Amino acid sequence: MNSVRGLSLVADEMHLQHSGALRLAIATQDMKTQNAHFESAKHFAVFDVTRDGWDFLEAVSFDEVSHKTGKHWIEGDARITPKVKALSGCHLLFCVAIGGPSAAKVVSAKIHPIKVGHSEPIKDVLSRTQKMLKTAPPPWLRKALAQAGIAEKKPFEDED
Repeated sequence: MNSVRGLSLVADEMHLQHSGALRLAIATQDMKTQNAHFESAKHFAVFDVTRDGWDFLEAVSFDEVSHKTGKHWIEGDARITPKVKALSGCHLLFCVAIGGPSAAKVVSAKIHPIKVGHSEPIKDVLSRTQKMLKTAPPPWLRKALAQAGIAEKKPFEDED
């Protein structure tokens, strides 16, 4: 059985989304770097990101993951479903890679997977996302914002 642990710094309100925030999860082995394949991620760092900053919400950890070689310690849905359920409420998932069956489950949970393909500090992922929110978001981000019910601010819009 796959054990899931969560650590939240936002007491009872951990799953309440901050107004106008885009919730994202980052697949990580060390809670410092976006450096994991979805299936082999030991942790997911979950943040709310806005145009003005970001807030760490929770760390979700898994006891049983796929080995770096790709060998799965648990097969099929038993290894994918707990991870997808743990990301409930997220709009974006950043990871180094994700397999087809996992990507299908993530997308069906209304989470947009983003394969970065290389490791980078979590802070850089957050800064880049924040910058995209401030400027002209790419089509995939506009779609995630629309699905999240977050109104996209138009360039040069008055700030009354």
